[in-house]
Amino acid sequence: MDIKENYKRIIEKIEKACKRVNREPKEIKLVGVCKDQPVEKIREVYNCGIRIMGENKAQEAELHQSQLESLDIEWHFIGKLQKNKINRILRNFDFIQSVDGVKSLEHIHKRSIRETEVFIEINIGEEKNKSGFTVDGLKKALNYISNLNRIKIIGFMAIPPYFEDSESVRPYFIKIRELKDEINGSKLPNFNIQHLSMGMSDDFEVAIEEGATMIRIGAALFGRRYI
Repeated sequence: MDIKENYKRIIEKIEKACKRVNREPKEIKLVGVCKDQPVEKIREVYNCGIRIMGENKAQEAELHQSQLESLDIEWHFIGKLQKNKINRILRNFDFIQSVDGVKSLEHIHKRSIRETEVFIEINIGEEKNKSGFTVDGLKKALNYISNLNRIKIIGFMAIPPYFEDSESVRPYFIKIRELKDEINGSKLPNFNIQHLSMGMSDDFEVAIEEGATMIRIGAALFGRRYI
C-alpha cells in the first residue's frame, strides 16, 4: 500500500469529520503507530508531515529512535507500562499516554526530577483484557493523584471495545469527553486535561466528532501488518 495515498485519505476523512461538527482540522494531531514497522516506513510517514510517533514496545522504540535521531519526531509511549522500564521510557519519550494505575503514577512521580506531563489511560469499557483506570476507579483516586506534585495530567487515552460498526463506539467516546469536562470543572491541582487520545484506524472519524484531539493510526496509514 502507498503511504502517501493512505495519508491523503486519512486527511480527507479528518477534514470531513471536522466539518460535520464545526471543528478545525488543525485541532487534530495524527499519531503514527509504529509497532512492528521498519524504519523506512516510519521515515515515509515523517515525510508526509507526521511529527508524532506512538510506540508500544520500549525496546523496539529505542531501535527506531536511534536510526531516526536526526528527525524532529515527538515520541509518545502508548504500550503497556512496566515498572522495570519506566526509567528508560521517561528518558526516551516526550510523553507517556498509557499510565494505567496509581502504582504507575507513583513510580513516575518517584523517578521524575522535574514536572512530568502524562496521559492517564481509561479502560472505558471496563474490559478485563485491557489496562487502565475505570471511570469510577479514577474518580476515587483523584484527590490522591492531585497530590503527586511532580506529575501533571494533561490527557486521557482510551481504546474502547471493538465493534464492526464504528457508530457503536460513539457512547464510549462521549463518556470520555464528559469525564474530561467533569474533571476539568473540578479544578483539581495537577489536572488540566487538554488532550483526548482516542480513535484508531477503524473509528477515528467518530472519535473526532466526539472531541478527540489525537488519533492513533497504524494500519490505515502504514498498511496491515503481516508479522
